[in-house]
Amino acid sequence: MALVAALEADLRALSAEARRRYPAVKDGAEHAILKLTLSVICSCLSASSSSSASDLSSNDDILRIFLMACGVRNTKLSVIGLACLQKLISHDAVEPSSLKEILTTLKDHSEMAEEIIQLKTLQTILIIFQSRLHPETEDNMVLALSICLRLLDNNRLPSVYNTAAATFRQAVALVFDQVVAAESLPMPKFSSSSQTARTGSVTGDLSQNINNSGPLEKDVISGRLTMRDILSETGKLGLRLLEDLTASAAGGSAAWLHVTSLPRTFSLELIEFVLSNYISVFKILRPYEQVLRHQICSLLMTSLRTSSELEGEMVEPYIRRLVLRSVAHIIRLYSSSLITECEVFLSMLVKATFLDLPLWHRILVLEILRGFCVEARTLQILFQNFDTHPKNTNVVESMVKALARVVSSIQFQETSEESLAAVAGMFSSKAKGIEWILDNDASSAAVLVASEAHAITLAIEGLLGVVFTVATLTDEAVDTGELESPRYELHPSSDNCTGKTSRLCISMIESLWLTILDAFSLILSRSQDEAIVLEILKGYQAFTQACGVLHAVEPLNSFLASLCKFTIVLPTDAERKSSIVQSPVSKRSEVQVEQKDVIVLTPKNVQALRTLFNIAHRLHNVLGASWVLVLETLAALDRAIHSPHATTQEVATAVPKLTREPSRQYADFSILSSLNSQLFESSALMHVSAVKSLLSALYMLSHQSMTETSDSVSSASSKKIGSISFSVDRMISILVNNLHRVEPLWDQVVSHFLELAVHSNPNLRTMALDALDQSICAVLGSEQFGEDPPRSRDTTLDVESKSTELKSVECVVLSSLRGLYFSAQKADVRVGSLKILLRVLERCGEKLYYSWPGILEMLRSVADASEKDVATLGFQSLRVIMSDGLPTLPKTVFMCIDVTGAYSAQKTDLNISLTAIGLLWTLTDFIAKGLHHGCQVEKGSGFSNVDTSPHQTNGEGVEEHVVSNSNKPDFEARTQIVNHEKLLFLVFSLIQKLVDDDRPEVRNSAVRTFFQILGSHGNKLSKSMWEDCLWNYIFPMLDSASHKAATSSKDEWQGKEIGTRGGKAVHMLIHHSRNTAQKQWDETFVLVLGGIARLFRSYFPLLESLPNFWSGWESLLAFVKNSIFNGSKEVSLAAINCLQTAVVSHWNLQLRYLNSVMDVYELVFQKSSSYTGDTATKVKQEILHGLGELYVQSLKMFDDKMYMQLLGIVDLAVKQAIISSENFETEFGHVPPVLRHALEILPSLGPPDHLSSMWLILLREFLDYLPGLLLLCQMRKVRLSKAPQVTVQVSSEVSEHKADVLSDKTIPTTRITSNMFAEKLIPALVELLLQAPAVEKYILFPEIIQNLRRCMMTRRDNPDGSLWKVAAEGFNRLLVEDVKICSAGGDTDLKISKTARMRIWKEIGDVYEIFLVGYCGRALSSNSLPAAALKANETLEMALLDGLGDVLERLVLTLDRCASRTCSLPIETVELMPAHCSRFSLTCLQKLFSLSSFETENRHSTRAEVSRISITTLMERCEFILSRFLIDENNLGKRPIPNARLEEIIFTLQELDRLTIHPESASVLQLRPSLKTILQEDNRDSRAHLLVLFPSLCEIVLSREMPVRELVQVLLRAVATELGLKKVSLSS
Repeated sequence: MALVAALEADLRALSAEARRRYPAVKDGAEHAILKLTLSVICSCLSASSSSSASDLSSNDDILRIFLMACGVRNTKLSVIGLACLQKLISHDAVEPSSLKEILTTLKDHSEMAEEIIQLKTLQTILIIFQSRLHPETEDNMVLALSICLRLLDNNRLPSVYNTAAATFRQAVALVFDQVVAAESLPMPKFSSSSQTARTGSVTGDLSQNINNSGPLEKDVISGRLTMRDILSETGKLGLRLLEDLTASAAGGSAAWLHVTSLPRTFSLELIEFVLSNYISVFKILRPYEQVLRHQICSLLMTSLRTSSELEGEMVEPYIRRLVLRSVAHIIRLYSSSLITECEVFLSMLVKATFLDLPLWHRILVLEILRGFCVEARTLQILFQNFDTHPKNTNVVESMVKALARVVSSIQFQETSEESLAAVAGMFSSKAKGIEWILDNDASSAAVLVASEAHAITLAIEGLLGVVFTVATLTDEAVDTGELESPRYELHPSSDNCTGKTSRLCISMIESLWLTILDAFSLILSRSQDEAIVLEILKGYQAFTQACGVLHAVEPLNSFLASLCKFTIVLPTDAERKSSIVQSPVSKRSEVQVEQKDVIVLTPKNVQALRTLFNIAHRLHNVLGASWVLVLETLAALDRAIHSPHATTQEVATAVPKLTREPSRQYADFSILSSLNSQLFESSALMHVSAVKSLLSALYMLSHQSMTETSDSVSSASSKKIGSISFSVDRMISILVNNLHRVEPLWDQVVSHFLELAVHSNPNLRTMALDALDQSICAVLGSEQFGEDPPRSRDTTLDVESKSTELKSVECVVLSSLRGLYFSAQKADVRVGSLKILLRVLERCGEKLYYSWPGILEMLRSVADASEKDVATLGFQSLRVIMSDGLPTLPKTVFMCIDVTGAYSAQKTDLNISLTAIGLLWTLTDFIAKGLHHGCQVEKGSGFSNVDTSPHQTNGEGVEEHVVSNSNKPDFEARTQIVNHEKLLFLVFSLIQKLVDDDRPEVRNSAVRTFFQILGSHGNKLSKSMWEDCLWNYIFPMLDSASHKAATSSKDEWQGKEIGTRGGKAVHMLIHHSRNTAQKQWDETFVLVLGGIARLFRSYFPLLESLPNFWSGWESLLAFVKNSIFNGSKEVSLAAINCLQTAVVSHWNLQLRYLNSVMDVYELVFQKSSSYTGDTATKVKQEILHGLGELYVQSLKMFDDKMYMQLLGIVDLAVKQAIISSENFETEFGHVPPVLRHALEILPSLGPPDHLSSMWLILLREFLDYLPGLLLLCQMRKVRLSKAPQVTVQVSSEVSEHKADVLSDKTIPTTRITSNMFAEKLIPALVELLLQAPAVEKYILFPEIIQNLRRCMMTRRDNPDGSLWKVAAEGFNRLLVEDVKICSAGGDTDLKISKTARMRIWKEIGDVYEIFLVGYCGRALSSNSLPAAALKANETLEMALLDGLGDVLERLVLTLDRCASRTCSLPIETVELMPAHCSRFSLTCLQKLFSLSSFETENRHSTRAEVSRISITTLMERCEFILSRFLIDENNLGKRPIPNARLEEIIFTLQELDRLTIHPESASVLQLRPSLKTILQEDNRDSRAHLLVLFPSLCEIVLSREMPVRELVQVLLRAVATELGLKKVSLSS
């Protein structure tokens, strides 16, 4: 509908315009409007949404009216008509049959002079070519094109001319598009490289041209698309058009187009357009190809040779450019089919570079050549078609030489520096994306320099393009599989360049490399700008990498050598001298700085180094011998990085050092150093052969410097050492990064280290040792030596091969160290090798397995070395093995034990021997683990039940074969079972030899270690092993130590000489306890006995179960007896401790062991007459202490005889101690040691339950030691007279034994008078008595109290003494803790006779009477005591009185309970009670009144205290009796009260009336405080008890019984009297 509306509007406009002058047109327009309206109505009726173009095309009237409007040749009407024609044609609303008439109309309009009509005509022509009306017949085509050409040729209006040219170009393109469609040719077009945008670098142009290459060229080359001779009608039209264009370009006429001439440049542009965009037309259609070969090529050849006289000088450059571009298209796109023509073209282009042509012409040619070079595919085709063909010219080589000639011309130009600067500027601009445009006006000098620089820039870019093309084609060969990538870890092969592309690349390199290298080196040497330097270095890198991949050795080495020249420039001697001469006025310090080797790294040097690193990274697998060139440069770089005089260009000027900014310099050096390190770290990605080549190159570099290095320290020697250091460091780096395949590389690396280690230069030796250390630790610290199974890169290897590989690597690595030690002649090398071994063991010892025999052999030889440093280092390694490496050397434990023994026995260093003995203990810990795993420990026995059958002993004889489990990486899976028993005995044998060592420190340490081993692991030994230990090691060791201690010299030793003074030697002081050989052997003997004691403590039950242990025990007893009587104090005490430990540590021993020990103890005291002195005293103390422990541990095993023997020993000890130390207390002020020990064990000597009768003997034995007035025999008679009262009797056997023990004549027959001993003895006796059984306790009570009374009586003679105080405290404790319980009655009363109880209370009464009341209580001090002492004595008396109070309180409570028998019974049962019970109750009540009363004539404080205690109880009892009587009387009513109850109430009232109490007693009564105060003020408190009972008396006054009422009245009057309420008369 939009088209119809637009047409309707145009028709109405047309009708309006033609209304006056052209009525026919007006009528036709109106008729057309009606037709158009009718067409719309029909479309609506047919349900069509709009009028279709087909309906309009079928209606011829609409087209006719527009043609009629155009035919009147009126401008306005023609414009409207042409516009409507364009709309109809663009909407396909015109039938093709009308094309001829339309073209005729357009031809007529083309002759009109109006510009708008001509432009509308051209627009219509273009629309026709773009629509379905496209001319398909020759006449229509010629007519349409001729209209455009006529307007182009005869028009002077620029707009029309340009529009006509553009329309014709588009028409030509549309024609050839129709040809492609009609001939079914491939549709994709090839875009011209000249028309693509240039990038900022040659590599960008190259990649862009590679990406723009389509598949058509490959299809044509491969033959998949064949040439065709027959053309369609459309194809023929295109061919005619092409021929006319060619003819017009040659200056002829276009016959087919009926045009006499066309602009030559216009024709050349069209030909170039067709050649570059419709390649398939010329490659597939043979007629077109013939036109190209015979007409176009001839035209271009002629144009290249023709001078510029045809169209004037101004047009010539443009024509040349068009011709050259067309030639370039032909060479680029059709060289495969036009061999001869392209060869001619290329020869002409190359020749043009050095002919005397205008500069702009040469620049155009260079641009073309540059385009060929940067197009990899074009250059490849050209080289294939020409250079590789023997009959053709080497056009690519000629091009490259021509470009190189242009580059080299810069050194012959007068303005070379300006040109170089301009070239650098161009490269910098291109790097920033700015393109240079050639200006044809070359008159200016600046433009001339720029043009020359432009030419050189194009030549350089062309050479770079060739280089990058070679690199690109090489990469393609790698991608397609023709070549192996240098990055793959595959074996590089030089015979694999068999592919087509690879052969082509090799040919290109062989023919071009020398030319390119000369040009590049020239430019790089003359240029400093970063952009051009980067581009040239990229070319170096690309070409060198291609040479490496293709194994072109000579070009590779040449390019590397050239590149290395630009990396680091070291100043020569001449330069250094000249620098000094040029600065004669500088200061001396500055001259000295100049004399040093100042290395300046320019940005070009830095970039060259980076390029070198990139090349080395890329070609690491293929460099081979070329590594030497690279490494020499890297060594120089390493020296520069570590040199203090190296700098970058920014700080190279002579400015003060402090003002320089070092950040940039350090940044560059840091980056270069990182790249240097990364290069060698990447060796892990290299093939083994490549790594070997690299190592060989490093060796060559180092060896060359090593032969020139001497012991001097000159500058040259320092440089050589620096090169050696570089080589060594890089070898280490390579080794560290190739740990997964170290075996094939190890020998090559280490052989050089070993060579350096024996060099005469000490610095090199140190360097070699450090390198060997790092290498070994790196290899052994790698993952393949971890706990997990070794990791191999070849996953097909089985476990066995992996183990073999590990074994080989480990042995090879450590064998180098071993060989270095044994072959070294210099001591520092041997020391260094041992340091390496030490560090290896510290870091990687747990990972070693196969190399232990060699290591231990090496350490064994070190043990015999005379140098202290060597022995120390070897032993440090052994310590590391013992600490961390034992689990990895089960097969070599015997060797390890032997080595440790060798270090223990060496004489070089005492500390080493001592520490080595400690390592033997570590070894046994490891061995014991095997015993633990292999033995089943029997519970409670302490030993293991194992098969003790002998093991094989042939050969090594210590290993049992077991199949290892390779799937388990742990200790058990990869070790073999070892005879751990033999290992243990081997250690014991070594220790036994060390026990006889002359050095006391060594043998003592050996003894300690031996017994510590047995003490720690004895529970893992079998019975047979224990027997071997006893009879082969322990007892022989004991015998040897005892013999040496007895036979050694007693002469004093002099210490080690430490200097001189006054001409005399000065010796180190030795302590008196170790200044003789005998004393030192005594110390060893003590250690042996102590070790045996520790064994007894832990394993005596186990040892006791051995068959022949009793004989060994008897031997030990003999040693002990001999040691006690003949040995030193330390030996004697150790012997005692040995026995004591055996019997004390275990409670279930056999009785004979206890008896034997007690016999030894008894023997010591029986021989007291001959065994005296300080040693004997100390021994006796230990025996007493041991007896106490022995008895506590085994008291259940004691019988009467053993207990009596125990008491006899203690009795002997006490009496002998008193005899031998009579003045001890006087001299020293304390108890002698033996007596003190007797006191310490006394509390633990209480007899057990089955020996309760021994309590009497024990306590009476110690009571004899208290001071007294009677003789001992008299005391015994007293005890015998009292014996019938004892219910338990001592057997006759015990009495006889006691008599035997006490029959010694040395025992005193008098009582001991030592108060100090008695003071300590009394508390122990009291404690024992409290622990004794009830029967024995109360038998002894009177004796104990009697003896305490005697001790307390010493207060009279010695009131300042402490004995009476201790006795008083003991008496008080007995009374408080036990007597009050006894007085309370109970079961105990039944076991004690009345006589015994009476005696107890009699003794207690005597004590209180004598001590508190008698003369002892009034004892005065011999001198005035301080206040604190007096206070203490008073406190003691009060405590005793408190004890008495406790007793009294218990007695009062007892009396109260007895007095309550009558009143507590119910009234119904009182009459049933016997008369004597009533009397007993009244008597007890009378005793309570007696205790509570206080007579004025008896004012003793004790009486007042008793009254105070009993008054409260009495008052409670009286109140209960009164209240009970009143209740019973009320309950009985008129019945009489029982006589017992009446007697009780009357007695109570009478006693209350007679009772008088102490004032202190009144204070405890329950009275109001105010009442108490009144009574005390008036002294009326003696009968205050009546006030307490006043309420009860008031109630009972109403009793029916007259006696009771009378007595109550008496008491009430007494109360009134106490209160001051006497009756008074009213008058008064």
